[in-house]
Amino acid sequence: MKIAILGTRGIPAAYSGFETAAEQLAARFVERGHEVVVYCRPHVVDRDLHEHVGARLVHLPTIRNKYLDTFVHTYLSAEHAVRRLKPDVALFFIAGNSPLTRITRGAGVPTVINVDGLDSDRSKWPAAAKSYLRFAERNAPRWADVALTDSDAVADIFDERYGQRIEVIPYGVEDPGYTTTDTLDRLGLTPGEYVLFVGRLEPENNPHMLVDAFSRIPYSVTKGKKLVIVGGAPYADEFIQSVHRGADPRVIFPGYVFGRGYWELQKHSYLTAVPTEVGGTHPVILEAMAAGAAVLVNDHAPNVETIGTAGHTFSGAEGAPALARELEALLLDPARVAVLRDASRERAKAYSWDNVTSQYEALLQRVVAGRSFGALDESLVVSGAPAPELTRLAP
Repeated sequence: MKIAILGTRGIPAAYSGFETAAEQLAARFVERGHEVVVYCRPHVVDRDLHEHVGARLVHLPTIRNKYLDTFVHTYLSAEHAVRRLKPDVALFFIAGNSPLTRITRGAGVPTVINVDGLDSDRSKWPAAAKSYLRFAERNAPRWADVALTDSDAVADIFDERYGQRIEVIPYGVEDPGYTTTDTLDRLGLTPGEYVLFVGRLEPENNPHMLVDAFSRIPYSVTKGKKLVIVGGAPYADEFIQSVHRGADPRVIFPGYVFGRGYWELQKHSYLTAVPTEVGGTHPVILEAMAAGAAVLVNDHAPNVETIGTAGHTFSGAEGAPALARELEALLLDPARVAVLRDASRERAKAYSWDNVTSQYEALLQRVVAGRSFGALDESLVVSGAPAPELTRLAP
């Protein structure tokens, strides 16, 4: 198959889970003999890079604006795909792009969209943007051949909200096995002596809640341990400044950290805290578990689904006091943290990228088969096999 991937910032991954998914899937699709084209934004991916992990990169312009960046770039990508690329199937990411699936599907290109974790719930969007995203989410299953998400909990919410259950393929994870400590050395950190947060510094991810919770814990409990807040966010300078202002001297902000440095931080943390309250299967949770980190998460339903019995939760409804209480309990109980580490490694095995890629491949093949000229009359069939069924990961 010739597979077009649209709606992300492009690869190599350097921002969020969408790009990581695009990169991991692209590499494995290529290994399995498919031709892959990934559309990239010029302010994220070097325009001189024309191939990555075996996939061809197409660079198209966009408008650098919080509300237009993704939509404009995906529109131009969809037009390029139907007029010039002519793929066998188009794979879109992000619910807000669902109206643009009509371009590819209308041109006869089988089309799939991953709506992720229902972006309309994110507090960063004003009322008009939320209304648009609800409109886009509601119609995604109608405008694309197939709409899917990465969490059964999100699929349940989608069904309750819009009266239709969409398909589910989980996010994947793979531990690259880095054991070095170069990034820790650079930041003045000691293995096992810090709590880690990684994510966009936006309100729904609650970095401010974690900073507040950590400040409530006595120095006699943290005993030299630090809180490391990794990440940033475009168009969120005011909120980021407020997070910095709320921090005490035990908190450090290294900004974005990617690649080897990111995995070094995960692997050597005392625990990874994920206080986010929206979205589906959060890549940070899976990556922390794959790295063997203990995880403490907001009891948001998709987070609980992701960790199973391998992590620890706090009450998101109660907020910072609950987070401080559970965090302090874990800081005082290294034996419990050690048990959570082992459980994390075991839980992560269920989310291998190879397994996830097989599910995407089966889905794309099924959609392509469904958009063909149709089945032959039974009297004309000599031999054949049914279209591949979508297999599911064990919970």
